[in-house]
Amino acid sequence: MKKIALITSGGDSPGMNACIRAVVKTCLHYSIVPFGIYDGFQGMIDRNGYEMQYADVDNIIHRGGTILGTARCKEFMELEGRLKAIDYLKSENIDGLVVIGGDGSFTGAYHLGKEMNIPIIGIPGTIDNDIYGTDHTIGYDTALNTVTDAVDKIRDTAASHHRIFFIEVMGRDAGFIALNSAISSGAENVLIPEKHMDIEKLVRDIKAQNKGRRGSIIMVAEGDEWGGALELMEKVKPFLPDYDLRCSVLGHIQRGGSPSALDRIIATRMGSYAIELLMEGKTNLMIGTEGEHLVTCSIEQGIKENSIPDLKKIKLLAKLRTK
Repeated sequence: MKKIALITSGGDSPGMNACIRAVVKTCLHYSIVPFGIYDGFQGMIDRNGYEMQYADVDNIIHRGGTILGTARCKEFMELEGRLKAIDYLKSENIDGLVVIGGDGSFTGAYHLGKEMNIPIIGIPGTIDNDIYGTDHTIGYDTALNTVTDAVDKIRDTAASHHRIFFIEVMGRDAGFIALNSAISSGAENVLIPEKHMDIEKLVRDIKAQNKGRRGSIIMVAEGDEWGGALELMEKVKPFLPDYDLRCSVLGHIQRGGSPSALDRIIATRMGSYAIELLMEGKTNLMIGTEGEHLVTCSIEQGIKENSIPDLKKIKLLAKLRTK
């Protein structure tokens, strides 16, 4: 390994910069040239990369987003687009590639690895935590803390005005953020894509839990079967004419911000480990966490298997609700 390229792809997540820093510094430690490519797979097609130095990653461990940028690239989904990317990687004499991103990014990496036969290591960077093969993805813990902080503030208003807030969080296909932020913020109920919720039961729960209370919080994943928070609120409104219902969509605030200590540590460990795996001749692997340990699985397994939250936690919320 003389030259290793790295990209951040798909949605940005806090901790990506910490991972970039670890990849670059580990490469330089082993006298390998780190080659950063801007804007993910689109940057490969646009031939937009550069050799990175220590100075490029100084003082970035605490920054959200990604200094390399990221983009969705439809052109890369077609063979013609990938051939352009392959030609660029070959012209730069790239010996290995580190891809930091989610399942869409790993799908692109999987096809690139087959068509170019280049060693590739994937690092899961997504706030949704929906990647198979890891307990935590880079950015998930920060997003969870951001949501919890926001809900704490909304609860102040809910209690002051006797309101029921339906709060929508990210999670198009997975309910990790909604479920765990519901627990951490003391929400009274949660709706996620992995679990069916009967509207009539939800109405009964709301009525029961608001006897003598000054307000409550209902967490809703954006991908829930009933739609987002606004759609859900409109569905239950006819059954709750005497209640003051409000909706709040947290949106992209969940993606940004300085990464938590946990995300910085995970990102740093994964970034450094990725280079060591490439040096050992390993390829087509995704790095994950299992407790305190770093583990690996094939990129193919990572994109084909599903990861779902622990649904037993819904029962925990039910135990804590007012009867």
